[in-house]
Amino acid sequence: MPEQLSENDEDTYSPRAVLLGLAITLLLVFGGLCLFYLLRDSTQREDCMMQGRTNCAPVEATTPSKP
Repeated sequence: MPEQLSENDEDTYSPRAVLLGLAITLLLVFGGLCLFYLLRDSTQREDCMMQGRTNCAPVEATTPSKP
């Protein structure tokens, strides 16, 4: 005879476990994005220096203010 599963035998996750998993996932994604941007900026500076340039600082573009 096949066994019948009752409602109590089902796998359920507590809301706390779900929120903890979501928080860990978001933390990993945020950390990965921060690492990505940090490495990208470092690579761009390295490429600039490897080309022999002396001023590799990023240029801030500003719009002129109207009087």
